[in-house]
Amino acid sequence: MFEQDYIMRMIRDLIRFIAKTFLNKETTVYELPIEEKYTETDYIHKELLILLSQGKINEAENMLFDQLEINNKRYMELALDFYERLNNLDDECLEKNNFSREEIEEGLKEIMQEFGISNIIY
Repeated sequence: MFEQDYIMRMIRDLIRFIAKTFLNKETTVYELPIEEKYTETDYIHKELLILLSQGKINEAENMLFDQLEINNKRYMELALDFYERLNNLDDECLEKNNFSREEIEEGLKEIMQEFGISNIIY
């Protein structure tokens, strides 16, 4: 339990650090504009939320990586929001959906590699 809490805090702090440093944002919440002005990332965000609500965490993560465009910071924002949401799930929910805190950390590290910022942080 203590180890999981530590991992959870570490992930949260890392996400916030990335948001502040690379996006100049205090929060990692992905904000949707008014519907008629949706971008591709907005539609992906909506689909990720649907998959998460259905407990399809692995499928959602796969979709995130499949759709990733490293030249667009909105995708970084999208990814940070996604991993923050996963990190906020309790251990029971993660386990029920075949996911773990360690996988959240690994996914976040992979995202950082994709965006070319892993060497700055680790």
